[in-house]
Amino acid sequence: MTCGPLTLTFTSAQLEDYIDWTYFFYAWGLPAFAAEAAKIHNCPACRQAWIDAQARPSDREAARQALQLCDDARRRLHSGDFEARARFALLPAAAEGDDIFVGDVRLPMLRQQKPQKGEDYCRCLADYIGGSDARYRTIGVFVATAGRKSAATPANPAETADDYARMLADTTADRLAEAAAERMHEEVRRKYWGYAPDEHLSPDDLFAGRYTGLRPAVGYPSLPDQSLVFALDRLIGFAEAGVSLTESGMMRPHASVCGLMLAHPAARHFAVGPIGADQLTDYARRRGASEEYLRRFLKTAIH
Repeated sequence: MTCGPLTLTFTSAQLEDYIDWTYFFYAWGLPAFAAEAAKIHNCPACRQAWIDAQARPSDREAARQALQLCDDARRRLHSGDFEARARFALLPAAAEGDDIFVGDVRLPMLRQQKPQKGEDYCRCLADYIGGSDARYRTIGVFVATAGRKSAATPANPAETADDYARMLADTTADRLAEAAAERMHEEVRRKYWGYAPDEHLSPDDLFAGRYTGLRPAVGYPSLPDQSLVFALDRLIGFAEAGVSLTESGMMRPHASVCGLMLAHPAARHFAVGPIGADQLTDYARRRGASEEYLRRFLKTAIH
């Protein structure tokens, strides 16, 4: 069961319902409840009622700021100035130990050294590849990015000089890139991979990951090695989606995300957590890289 690589292009209007505003407000340093602003009815009475419902004066001020930020971000979305792209491929895969093999590309994975609470085994993404069902002998690889419709589009002079406008554009684009990955993954599950053709989930269900399978992004707790971006680029060609990589593995544009897609119903989010010296040595051997090199990319996963 293979597909692609394919590149999907989305307008901001097509992605608005797929935006998880939680991390937008987090980027602005607002409290967690601020994400509710995106769900408040736009009439003045409902907005004021939500502000007044906050117990402390500081929270009421944060609520006002959240509503204004949400208004400004949506105006940017509705301006038609942004678009997003998602590129993906569904490729035959096999697992051997903690490694995933995609053709001649080896993707070493890391395993938890301590089980999650309530579990009696240590998870690894390679556990979810293989078996008698062809759907589980397939892996998805993706990259998604968002920005101005054309690199030739000149920046708004006011935006260039205005820190607020610049940060608003950056944080909005960041959410659009994640939304593009969310919508792309939905289309993959329902159409291209087709293992969940009758799935109908609300945005909150999508954000909570209540779908079958998993979409871990590079740099996230279950896939903490940022240097894996080079292997994924080799598999699907990030440049075809307008994404380039620096020598250190950073993606450009900054509002970009990449990772894997797994169809196995047992796949769950997990954190690799701190790994010991023994696993780092083994991982370096499987990666064909030095421990010193990998330490640069695994700062959050090393004791």
